[in-house]
Amino acid sequence: MPDAASLAFDRVSKTYANGTRALADLTLAVAPREFVALLGPSGCGKSTLLRLAAGLETADAGRVHAPERDVGFVFQDPTLMPWATVADNVALPLRFARLPAADVAPRVAEALARVGLSDAAGLYPRELSGGMRMRVSIARALVTRPRLLLMDEPFAALDEIGRFRLDGELIRLAERERWTVVFVTHSVYEAVFLANRVVVMAAGPGRIVADLPIAFDRPRDDALRDGPEFAAACARVSGLLRRAVDDTETGRPIDVASPAG
Repeated sequence: MPDAASLAFDRVSKTYANGTRALADLTLAVAPREFVALLGPSGCGKSTLLRLAAGLETADAGRVHAPERDVGFVFQDPTLMPWATVADNVALPLRFARLPAADVAPRVAEALARVGLSDAAGLYPRELSGGMRMRVSIARALVTRPRLLLMDEPFAALDEIGRFRLDGELIRLAERERWTVVFVTHSVYEAVFLANRVVVMAAGPGRIVADLPIAFDRPRDDALRDGPEFAAACARVSGLLRRAVDDTETGRPIDVASPAG
């Protein structure tokens, strides 16, 4: 692998014990510092792809090239321990890794500062808004200082304003920290705003049917969402997604050079 944060799937297939074919002969490469958004209908294998990258699942066929360390995973549900403070929730991966106690507190403080929650270290999850709970979840992933960040619909439960705010914070963090990010979402607008590549998947079984570069300059801000170029990019991705759903049965690849409407 050219870099510890690069990621590749080489003709990967995965079938679960119940017979569900989650992925079939899937090939995908993610370069260092890329921000790749995965779009597709439910059941197309997006979450399975992340779990394979994180080592939480194993492939039935093919090879997954992923870093053994320096990987952070953010789930859709913050899954915080309600009886523990914000600081204790963020410290959990370090304690599992048996990091010396003297090193835990500064690492937790660093992670909370990166997501703007330094003042919340002593609070409990019940005292936080939904957006703050998700930022705690992100801090918990960051506390291990990952180079590859895997995110499975992390902002799906938030209202639109909260989602826009965290999208902006995430894209600034990703640029500053030089992360490689693979981000699962059902939102075309979120995918286009965040990513420099949008990968569209279809189900039956899960496979990639389109891989589209997003050429907007980085870093990005909310003003981008109001421009005609952003609207045009979203329309193109929406068209690809509609065609991915329509072509689920046939498995035909989509020509991204053709009109997407």
